[in-house]
Amino acid sequence: MVTAAAALRSEPVLIRATGVGVEYGGRALLNGVDLDVVAGRITTFVGNNGAGKSTLLRLLIGLSEPSAGRIERCVSGGRLRIGYVPQHFAVDTNLPISVRRFIALAGKVRQQWAEAIAATGVESLLSQPLQSLSGGELRRVLLARALLRRPQLLALDEPAAGLDVRSQGALYRLIGELRDRYGCAVVVVSHDLNLVMAASDEVLCLEQGRVACRGAPHSVVEHPEYQKLFGAHLGPETAVFSHAHTDPHTQSSDLEDHKHHKHHEDHEDHEHCERDVDLR
Repeated sequence: MVTAAAALRSEPVLIRATGVGVEYGGRALLNGVDLDVVAGRITTFVGNNGAGKSTLLRLLIGLSEPSAGRIERCVSGGRLRIGYVPQHFAVDTNLPISVRRFIALAGKVRQQWAEAIAATGVESLLSQPLQSLSGGELRRVLLARALLRRPQLLALDEPAAGLDVRSQGALYRLIGELRDRYGCAVVVVSHDLNLVMAASDEVLCLEQGRVACRGAPHSVVEHPEYQKLFGAHLGPETAVFSHAHTDPHTQSSDLEDHKHHKHHEDHEDHEHCERDVDLR
């Protein structure tokens, strides 16, 4: 059996959050959160509205700063490359722009362009006005643009929001394919419990700004904290599609409660920890 500590050794840690807290207007949005974002792993944040999921994601990718604790980005030879797809993306109907031009604004080289277009399957959309796209098409275009930087981390805030069930399933399959193709870490914020349980390697359940439980999907759904929030009937068996958790770091049956969770301290990781992030 692969333990949680051994799992952290098997793949590099890209981001390490230690004792992270956020306060706003006298209210604690996050409290004492510990988390490692590991290369090649799909980690999903779940929880009710206001649990702190999007707040934590924004902290991890450098869009905001914690009030307490620290966040270290652990890379060698430069800044951590992050591809980000926000929860809300408003398309201005008064500023017509084609999909091709929108993606090209990122200014990457032709090889990266071709790779991102092929990976997301948006070639047939390039001549279309951005405003004419369906919700699923727009999500794929945003993913294509995020992939132009060949990210080490793909951060997705509610990527399937507003999509029908069929489109949600297709999108999560694509996310898994992108992880396999690029070898990147993926962090997802989602309310789509059935889908993420099938598509994730690790699930982090947040409640009122704290980590209620974490672990492999099949273990999390059995945790009392998860069942208190979402009920006992939601789990991998009800998913639209299945995801084989075959990576070494996902084969552990360990389930970690927040109060017992302790990060593995690896000095080799900390040698390359820094605070820069590339979101350009």
